[in-house]
Amino acid sequence: MTATFPTNQDLDPRRLRSAFGNFPTGVVAVAAEVEGAPVGLAASSFTSVSLDPPLVSINLAGKSKTWPDLRRALRLGVTVLAAHHGPLCRQLAGDVEQRFTGIEYSVSPEGSIFIDDGMATFDTTIYREVPAGDHILVLLELHAVEHRSDGGPLLFHRSEFGSFAAAGA
Repeated sequence: MTATFPTNQDLDPRRLRSAFGNFPTGVVAVAAEVEGAPVGLAASSFTSVSLDPPLVSINLAGKSKTWPDLRRALRLGVTVLAAHHGPLCRQLAGDVEQRFTGIEYSVSPEGSIFIDDGMATFDTTIYREVPAGDHILVLLELHAVEHRSDGGPLLFHRSEFGSFAAAGA
């Protein structure tokens, strides 16, 4: 079989988004209390970065209207969403005024917000923000972590939510 390799071509955003969508990702909620109100968003670009210091990252659109408010919080809660959280994820990506309506969450003394039935939670502060094209790479330093060993994570693939079947299932 002969491999074909991409050649120079127009890398328009629709083509790139379609190609990027072939890589399934988990989804997290990033949230905090800001001036006494819950503020949050969903991100599918979460990844672990470092053990020493303990860091994770998210990538956010530079045009985000939520990030300027959220970044003012002392602490940010990051919740790895569970397989059943597809509707919650869409809600967190929707109307700002309705993002937390009907959502059960906990607030830390420092103001981090965690979705109550998530797969894992990370209490974080902003370590560094790096402009990256039309996005902002946000490095977050961890201060506390909790996780479950049951259930499965929410996956985002080709603009749809789903889950995976564990080996042997």
